Amino acid sequence: MKIVIADDHALFRGSLRSLVESRGLEVVGEAATGQQAIELARQLQPDVVLMDLAMPEMSGLEATRLLAAELPAVKVVVLTASDDDAKLFEAVKAGAQGYLLKNLESDDFFSLLERVEHGEPALSPSIARKLLQEFSRPARSSAAVPNPDELTEREREVLELLVDGVTSNRKLARRLGVSENTVKFHIRHILDKLHLNSRAQAVGYAVRHGLIEPQRPE
Repeated sequence: MKIVIADDHALFRGSLRSLVESRGLEVVGEAATGQQAIELARQLQPDVVLMDLAMPEMSGLEATRLLAAELPAVKVVVLTASDDDAKLFEAVKAGAQGYLLKNLESDDFFSLLERVEHGEPALSPSIARKLLQEFSRPARSSAAVPNPDELTEREREVLELLVDGVTSNRKLARRLGVSENTVKFHIRHILDKLHLNSRAQAVGYAVRHGLIEPQRPE
């Protein structure tokens, strides 16, 4: 199994690398940010990315969404100190193949990691129970309400460019200094969060609700 470790704490990365390699697994790369994790996954095509959630530049959650969309063969297993239920649910919805806490015993950690190799989710019994309880709840009958406050700073930047008439993926990527796949990822989440179906609807919504002021010619 080829592994990339993504965590912003160098000491933890080094300790985890030693532990993983002592079990005969191969660590092919280390990343300190979500963006680095994506770049390494593209270059190295690992079997698994062990992903921390709290990292600078791009969070592990955002990186997980991108990897799940762009490189579905690369399995993301969240490895975090946070047992916050909301983060757990978001990580699974984002495409994480597992959610492990850093206080796991090493034998339990490797046992759960082995499941991923066989296409199974890496979830401890307590985490699995939480997920089962959450996703077995009846769906809300009322229609979902758009929540612009959920938009990230980068998503608002993308929306602003759309309002200003920069609509092609290529031009958006050039203006933002990112790849076209990253642009598609941001737009998809803008539409999801605002419950819209097209870029045109997003532009109309943004202007109508005062999220973005269109630039006026001088």
